[in-house]
Amino acid sequence: MSQDKDALLAEERKLRRLSRAMDIAAILLWEVDLTLEEAQEIVNHAKHTALQLFPDKEETFDLIYGPRFRRILTEKYHLQ
Repeated sequence: MSQDKDALLAEERKLRRLSRAMDIAAILLWEVDLTLEEAQEIVNHAKHTALQLFPDKEETFDLIYGPRFRRILTEKYHLQ
């Protein structure tokens, strides 16, 4: 039973880390004066971080966080 609890706690820690990393990336995109290329690099780094925590979940990242980052970039950089 302890092994299951440890695994669950480890998964929860990874989820919290992922959430914080994505929130920080979004804040950086909104608050820091970046070029579009620098902003895209932050998005790429956020994706890399997510995939380090959850390998083989690229499609999930694209479904959950992709729209959030695209919306920020579209609004901030007036993209179509």
